[in-house]
Amino acid sequence: MDGMKPETTAEENQDEREESKGCFECCIKCLGGVPYASLVATILCFSGVALFCGCGHVALTGTVTMVENHFSRITSDHATLTDVVQILQYIIYGIACFFFLYGIILLAEGFYTTSAVKEMHSEFKTTVCGRCISAMFVFLTYILGLGWLGIFGFSAVPVFLFYNMWTTCGAMKSPIANLTSVDNICVDVRQYGIIPWNATPGKACGSTLSDICNTSEFYLSYHLYIVACAGAGATVIALIHYLMILAANWAYLKGLCQQTHAYQDIKTRDDQELQDVQSRSKEGLNSSYS
Repeated sequence: MDGMKPETTAEENQDEREESKGCFECCIKCLGGVPYASLVATILCFSGVALFCGCGHVALTGTVTMVENHFSRITSDHATLTDVVQILQYIIYGIACFFFLYGIILLAEGFYTTSAVKEMHSEFKTTVCGRCISAMFVFLTYILGLGWLGIFGFSAVPVFLFYNMWTTCGAMKSPIANLTSVDNICVDVRQYGIIPWNATPGKACGSTLSDICNTSEFYLSYHLYIVACAGAGATVIALIHYLMILAANWAYLKGLCQQTHAYQDIKTRDDQELQDVQSRSKEGLNSSYS
């Protein structure tokens, strides 16, 4: 009985080494199947959309508050602006939900195409439906990329307006020599179409404008608009990245399908030739016996 113990221990150690090797190989195989390009694009897309939606929502609220307190004290004058801001905020909610789901779908599609490419001659088979879905994602991502280019340009407009106001406030701290008084420096938001021309006061000059520039609503909204614009730009980059990945994956799937059909045709011909040779051999043996 004592002589059997070392052999049993050696067998157990060998089994453990095989199990550990199998787990390691399984982990390497799983890591090799991760679509890292799609994963990076998804993280970039989520980050950009989160920055745009979160910062844009808060910045719009701050803008309405600033207009109500300093440029339009009558509710009816800025009622349209309030309604537009509420609509934009609802659109932001929809964008956030849609791109959260769309990013997960594109990441899943990346896993699908990566598995299809890596398992070319295994039991995994690409279907016509799968290739059509990949082509549909290419088209949809292209359309969304164009849409986000428009959003990126639109998000730069409030940055430009707030930057003009910021520079105007800076000019009052170091007035130009030909100006007699800082009271001649004004900002009229009515010229931007934010509020109607009959809104009162509609503009701010001198010390009043300086006080507005020092408020938390202006400072926070200005910088949040910058971050939101940067988030929109990051989303555009992420969608361009997605578009390149999807186009490459679709090309891989198309080439894989063609290679699979060619392989099946060659195999079919080989099997047919083998059957013909076997049938001729059987006929030759039968004729010799007869």
